[in-house]
Amino acid sequence: MLEDVTRPALEGIGFADFRGIMGSFASGISVVTTLDDDDRPHGLTCSAVCSVSADPPLLLSCVKTPSSTLDTLRKRGRFAVNFLDSQAREVSDLFASRSQDKFTGVQWRPGQAAGMPVLDRTLAHAECEVHDVINAGDHAIVLGRMVGGGADASRFPLGYWRGSYVRLFRMTAAARG
Repeated sequence: MLEDVTRPALEGIGFADFRGIMGSFASGISVVTTLDDDDRPHGLTCSAVCSVSADPPLLLSCVKTPSSTLDTLRKRGRFAVNFLDSQAREVSDLFASRSQDKFTGVQWRPGQAAGMPVLDRTLAHAECEVHDVINAGDHAIVLGRMVGGGADASRFPLGYWRGSYVRLFRMTAAARG
């Protein structure tokens, strides 16, 4: 049996150290999209996305608050996660900006399962219903139950590492050795 010991709280680290540590973990880049009640598209760039569960099929996206896209997503109850391909740096920059016209000049189509915006410059997308939203510091963790999606195995992902974009590639068997 574990002994119940009260320990003093540890102090947190500074912002620069936090960014340095977490920035050392390479991540993919995605754009989270949704539609408002008037079917106008909304979206934002998100690098904090991961799988949560295969049964039921859940993923999570972490969204900085406040966010009008997050507000719309909560209200609509549906969203898509568009995993950007290696040629989509400009798309990532656009959806990370404060531009009000992010979808102008960006090709997209309604997803087959939930009707949420699926961008053309993706290597995969997941259409989701909101399973839960959890407030966590200056972000909200959006848990989505996947109801549809698809993947294009011929494309490679756009990544982010230590404050810069990177292109990820598959290593050959000899290089893995």
